[in-house]
Amino acid sequence: MTDTPPPAAAAPLSDSDARTYATIAHAGNIIFPAIAPLIMWLIGKDKSTFVDQEGKEALNFGILAAIVYIVSSILMLVLIGFLTWAAMGICALIFGIQGAMKANKGENYRYPFSLRLIK
Repeated sequence: MTDTPPPAAAAPLSDSDARTYATIAHAGNIIFPAIAPLIMWLIGKDKSTFVDQEGKEALNFGILAAIVYIVSSILMLVLIGFLTWAAMGICALIFGIQGAMKANKGENYRYPFSLRLIK
């Protein structure tokens, strides 16, 4: 048997790459809530503390958005779901853009409301 060396530690991300990952995590909530931030967070969390922090923040909001979309889909049977779906879409758009702009500048963004499941 051959001895295989242990896997190398993840190379740290450059500042520009970390900002890009965090920007995609926030903006991804607009179209793919919870999925886009989860992917960005999993890829970059070990390579950058900024991506770790911003990815978790975006993921927590994405989980909330996904839950609201699912509940809204059920509530569409009584018509109020259309309003809650639209409200969540507007919130995801506005907060996603705000978060992406802050992350692109290298600043932390905290969503006004979110579930804090991933710490």
